[in-house]
Amino acid sequence: MSPILLGLIPFAVVLFTAIFKVLKEYERAVIFTLGKVGRRASGPGLVLLVPILQNMQKVDMRTLVADVPPQDVISRDNVSVNVNAVIYYRVIDAVKAVVQVENFKEATSQLAQTTLRSVLGKHDLDEMLQERDRLNKDIQSILDEQTEAWGIKVANVEIKRVDVDASMIRAIARQAEAERERRAKVILAEGEQQAAAKLSEAAGVLAQQEGAMQLRYLNTLQEIAGDQTNTIVFPFGTEEVAKMLRGRN
Repeated sequence: MSPILLGLIPFAVVLFTAIFKVLKEYERAVIFTLGKVGRRASGPGLVLLVPILQNMQKVDMRTLVADVPPQDVISRDNVSVNVNAVIYYRVIDAVKAVVQVENFKEATSQLAQTTLRSVLGKHDLDEMLQERDRLNKDIQSILDEQTEAWGIKVANVEIKRVDVDASMIRAIARQAEAERERRAKVILAEGEQQAAAKLSEAAGVLAQQEGAMQLRYLNTLQEIAGDQTNTIVFPFGTEEVAKMLRGRN
């Protein structure tokens, strides 16, 4: 083989690799022709490029996972917490993901951080701890709306941890115990109020029925007399007892 042919082999290999590109099932190619992009991305499979005139940028169309770094958030009730989350998103329009934003991964991550702080700052600590599902949906909805222009679909957002300072945990514990004591006192007061109402109602009934009070006295004496160890002292004379007995008969 002549030296000229041997010298052309590397050039042919480079030319071949520049013209023929193979994309995997989950990949798409955004092709630029003299700096202009087509309406749709190419792929998967074999893609042909015109050397010098065309170049391409590959985009991964699979669901991507981004870990949102821990964020310092001040809740609506002025509690300082440290929150981190994870977002799941995918590219649905490869052309927009390349043309509309410089780096869609970095842009999505930064937007997720600011949205996380903004949304959680509008809620109390109790809501962050107890209503994560609702907060996840709120954050996901906001992110999905803002990344739509980049050709990105945010599928899910999950708040992973809500860390509270140790001193604040002790303060929250004291507050919870004070709340329990308050509720116990309220329940006790309500019980006494209901008992007083029933006693007042019973007193009204006894006052309306003649002889009812005497019968109540006799029933009480009869209960006390059942125990032989008790000494009974009558608060009234024997004539009154006889009168009550006659009224009972």
